[in-house]
Amino acid sequence: MAPPSLPQSVGRLPAGAAHPRTGVFDLPAVPAAVGLARTSVRRLLGRWGTGDCTTDNAVLVTSELVTNAVKHSAGDRIVCRIRTDGHRLRIEVEDENRGGTLPTRRRPGPDDQNGRGLMLVGMLSGDWGVRDAPDGSGRIVWADLAPEPGETVATDPPTLQHPLRPDPHPAARAEGARRS
Repeated sequence: MAPPSLPQSVGRLPAGAAHPRTGVFDLPAVPAAVGLARTSVRRLLGRWGTGDCTTDNAVLVTSELVTNAVKHSAGDRIVCRIRTDGHRLRIEVEDENRGGTLPTRRRPGPDDQNGRGLMLVGMLSGDWGVRDAPDGSGRIVWADLAPEPGETVATDPPTLQHPLRPDPHPAARAEGARRS
């Protein structure tokens, strides 16, 4: 029987372990939020030094999850979380789930205009699912992506100390400029 390992001190990782990173941003539950989410994820993963293919996949998965939240949750806000431990990238989209339905994979026909989003999420991620938000205020749809061979996902010490805030929508910037 092996002896128990010594506990690690708080805030320290074992030698050689990847440094975890997290980015969080919230969005209004409106169609323009999809583009804001794509831009925010691309910028965040660029700062983290994530490879191009993994970044592209993460942007597409985020786009599909945010689109579903906007279309089906009937809520006011969406929260996006991007996390990595260096071995996988987890994307979470939390909504208020006022629509009452759970995301399900569909089998659209060749001429159907909708229904392919979760198929794409399933193809691009190693795993995905749905769970209730911890405080019961909604649901969280998540997807795990592994980096492509030869790519990295955020293994350097984190440089982002504050939650990521997306740039305001162009209409909001114009409104702010008129007030000034």
